Amino acid sequence: MDSAILISKTQLVLVVLLPLIGSILAGLFGRRIGRAGAHTVTILGVAASCALSAHVLWQLLQGASTFNENLYTWLQAGDISVNVGFMVDKLTAMMMVVVTFVSLLVHIYTIGYMAEDDGYTRFFSYISLFTFSMLMLVMSNNFMQLFFGWEAVGLVSYLLIGFWYKKPTAVFANLKAFLVNRVGDFGFLLGISGVLYWIGSLDYGTAFAHADAIKGMSVEILPGHAWAVPTVICICLFIGAMGKSAQVPLHVWLPDSMEGPTPISALIHAATMVTAGIFMVARMSPLFELSPTALEFVLFIGATTAFWTGLIGMVQNDIKRVVAYSTLSQLGYMTVALGVSAYSAAVFHLMTHAFFKALLFLGAGSVIIGMHHEQDMRKMGGLRKYMPITHITMWVGTLALVGTPFFAGFYSKDTIIEAAAEHAANSASWVAQYANWAVLLGAFVTSFYSFRLLYLTFFGEERFKQNQHAHGHDAHHDDHGHHGAHVPHESPWVVTLPLVLLAIPSALIGFITVGPMLFGTDMLGHARQAPFFEGAIRVLQENDVVAKLAEEFHGPIAFALHGFMAPAFWLALAGFALATLLYLVKPELRTGITRALAAPIRLLERKYYMDDLWIGGLAGGSLKLGKVSSEIDSKLIDGVAVNGSANLVGMVAAMVRKVQTGYLYHYAFAMILGLVALLAMTKYYWQ
Repeated sequence: MDSAILISKTQLVLVVLLPLIGSILAGLFGRRIGRAGAHTVTILGVAASCALSAHVLWQLLQGASTFNENLYTWLQAGDISVNVGFMVDKLTAMMMVVVTFVSLLVHIYTIGYMAEDDGYTRFFSYISLFTFSMLMLVMSNNFMQLFFGWEAVGLVSYLLIGFWYKKPTAVFANLKAFLVNRVGDFGFLLGISGVLYWIGSLDYGTAFAHADAIKGMSVEILPGHAWAVPTVICICLFIGAMGKSAQVPLHVWLPDSMEGPTPISALIHAATMVTAGIFMVARMSPLFELSPTALEFVLFIGATTAFWTGLIGMVQNDIKRVVAYSTLSQLGYMTVALGVSAYSAAVFHLMTHAFFKALLFLGAGSVIIGMHHEQDMRKMGGLRKYMPITHITMWVGTLALVGTPFFAGFYSKDTIIEAAAEHAANSASWVAQYANWAVLLGAFVTSFYSFRLLYLTFFGEERFKQNQHAHGHDAHHDDHGHHGAHVPHESPWVVTLPLVLLAIPSALIGFITVGPMLFGTDMLGHARQAPFFEGAIRVLQENDVVAKLAEEFHGPIAFALHGFMAPAFWLALAGFALATLLYLVKPELRTGITRALAAPIRLLERKYYMDDLWIGGLAGGSLKLGKVSSEIDSKLIDGVAVNGSANLVGMVAAMVRKVQTGYLYHYAFAMILGLVALLAMTKYYWQ
């Protein structure tokens, strides 16, 4: 190790600014530089950023010190400084590589997917701007810059989800995402305000160094009810993560966001934006470790999301929505890891999930291209002979997702399940037991809907031919408004190449990195070394379930072999067997099962009526409240207070005008009456 290795400030600035420059060039000068120019400048910018990010990670692995420096002061208010700066440790560097690598492949994939779209240059500008925003978020060294990146990715996701702005469903989806995220962001802002109020600094280093000072502090939010200050701060911060990382009940925006083009589904809703909340909580581990109550709240929300949203994926027929509900479930797994203080396991699953989930989204997009923008799996079937590369890579992504031993998803997902079991074994809390069962049963659910997707799409009868006959062999309109004959075909190389490049880490990255990243060993689990996230993640010794699991870690091969005997593997195998029976061997059984389980299936199809609650209840209630307020404003305030007072003045004025006749004897008579009245009052007063 060479402690003299220094990370260059210029290098970090370039990592952030190159995607921004590409976005500006494609966005403002897209018509001048053309389509080829737009995708060239954005791809080169993100590729250079990816290469520089990989170099930063390599430097840290070679012993470079953590970079933590302010570039300039943006605002000074008394003792409070708001700076723009970077804090780059191994946690940040890992996120930088994941974000830029997945973004690079999505950029390349977009050339093929959006080839016929009128908004081609605008789309490249947006996804490059998103990459910049996400890098600002993960590289920040203070809460205010974190909030800037947080809001920026929310804004760009709004633009991307509603990219096809002529589709009413897309406009509804992006507005829904924006508004639901505002709920979470309000909590997030309260949490940041709490840090500033009680700790007195927005800088990470200063805030974490003085975190112990708030350990014994309490505050009465409601009179007579004292809350620990760390609990208030951490729950508010986590509410922000619930919005961004789509945790129940703030999850309703993510499935609808599939209305956007498929590349952004992979970029925003698999690999980067939705993992921002997971990254944030891991970064804030010095604060969360101070509050067992906040951690238990995180654990409950994560377990609920992991299991119950996965169930909805079992009844979805849109290929992208199945993968979307899978994302919700896997984000729940990451949140469970956070709740049991296994922060390193959470971000490790974040990394492996980024690869195989981006692969599944892009694979789904490849199917949609091959099917001429048909997304209903009931109209597919038998595609494996038409789309062999997509078929094979989708198998790799699925095997990783369900936690098949030796695949990337196994090492991260199984670690979370083991961590939840370890936590449950040492806790009397019902939340711990609930979480343990949720992640275990989630393995069955994940396996069932994943293989259901594969079978409906790539196996069985070719139902698209039936659909074609039903429409009289006519061409049909796709989402872009183009015509296409309904004959499947393999996607172009700019689409299949990213699939292959994502399939490789989906299969191998877990085996290679599980020892160094989680358990402080070399790649084969032998020599002990410093923990990968040392200094970036802090865990109290009594909470460190990953350290307890490390005692049983004897290398990735032994870990995987042990996985074949674990309950999670057998539950996943049961899900595979049931999906195979119902969708490949005896599909006729589905009719009777569907009839027998009509009520729960209806509940899942209606998504537990959460959309009805949000749209009809909260949003609808707000509209009704607005209408009542409008009625009060128009009838009571305008009608009585404003117009009523004006009418009263007018009425008095009309009466007074009748007194002003212009005749002298009328005025003389009034003067006499006034004099008599004055004399009478004077007499009464002196008596």
